[in-house]
Amino acid sequence: MTQKKTNTNILIHIPIEGNELLEKALTSINNNIEIVTLWKVINVNAIKRLGIADHGPIHSQIVSNIAVKFTRMLVNKGIKMSVTENFDLPDKYAQLIVLLASLFHDLGLSVNRGEHEEFGLFLANNLMHQILNFLPTDEKTIVTSEVLHAIISHRSDGKPVTIEAGIVRVSDALDMSKGRSRIPYESGKINIHSVSAAAIENVEITEGKEKPIQLNITMNNSAGLFQLDELLKKKIIGSGIEKYISVRAFINQKTEKRLLDEYIF
Repeated sequence: MTQKKTNTNILIHIPIEGNELLEKALTSINNNIEIVTLWKVINVNAIKRLGIADHGPIHSQIVSNIAVKFTRMLVNKGIKMSVTENFDLPDKYAQLIVLLASLFHDLGLSVNRGEHEEFGLFLANNLMHQILNFLPTDEKTIVTSEVLHAIISHRSDGKPVTIEAGIVRVSDALDMSKGRSRIPYESGKINIHSVSAAAIENVEITEGKEKPIQLNITMNNSAGLFQLDELLKKKIIGSGIEKYISVRAFINQKTEKRLLDEYIF
């Protein structure tokens, strides 16, 4: 019998803030060799074979932190999560749903880039039966279904019908700063995707005045507008949470030929 090994190479960290569901799930995930290996396979496909940006644990870590933060910010503003509205489960379950969907949304890239959202459903479904064994069967079934919906809805043409799925879709798009473009950019893939991503200096998430969430995006070059208009905006519009988000982008470099001072949508 093969002895189970404890993973020490890749650890996902999320501020727990008293949510025991997150703590139990993360403990299981961080010690699951299959999940850790899938992330490695994903990045072999993404980085080495396709020459695109990281889609493994670093990307998943960033997306999950943003998604959990979004969830807490909306709940603090009195917005009821879909799992609470429809299944009468407290908001700690919404945090669990966005965490799992964020960590598992790109699992299908271990199979193929095209239609990876669909391929990922089968992998995530099997894994959640292991990860969520601390929940009673009815709650595990609800959480699994909501996570799978969020995974299939994170693509640009997805149609989220839950707030949690909308959160994951937008959070995925917000891993857009210049560090994410380093691999394709340095490998010589100079195109609008790599150049525009390199133009994004920073993404700041704060409490908004007019809307619950304010996104402030700093660019070093106006090429970053492609990231905002063609990628982020398309993920926000139709997410179901666009009414809760305000976006402002700024060009912050003296040497930049300013085509505009501010971009708002």
